Amino acid sequence: MAKDMKISFLLDFYGDMLTDKQREVVNFYYNDDLSLSEIAENEGITRQGVRDAIKRAESQLLEMEKRLGFARRFQQVRGGLEEIREAAGRIQQYNVQGSCSQEIGRNAGRILQTVQKLSEL
Repeated sequence: MAKDMKISFLLDFYGDMLTDKQREVVNFYYNDDLSLSEIAENEGITRQGVRDAIKRAESQLLEMEKRLGFARRFQQVRGGLEEIREAAGRIQQYNVQGSCSQEIGRNAGRILQTVQKLSEL
């Protein structure tokens, strides 16, 4: 069974919507990198049972993302914040090299601080 690392990412967003057992099995498989056999032995179920649980959970996670789109929007916001951070950094550099406006420097600094705060949420 090939691992789709997107599932690990989706587990962070929607994992609480799975059953405890599904979340645990998917976490073991994707995040702890355990094999189906290792999970089956640890959980006291068959290897096929583990595979079925993972497949059901994957399907549910993908369906939740398709309907809600939280992970996609998160990545878009993160990418936008990175673009803003880079642009504000360039403005600061150009300001230091050129006009040396205190107001431009302060505003660029505020933008960078705001981006940092939002990135930590």
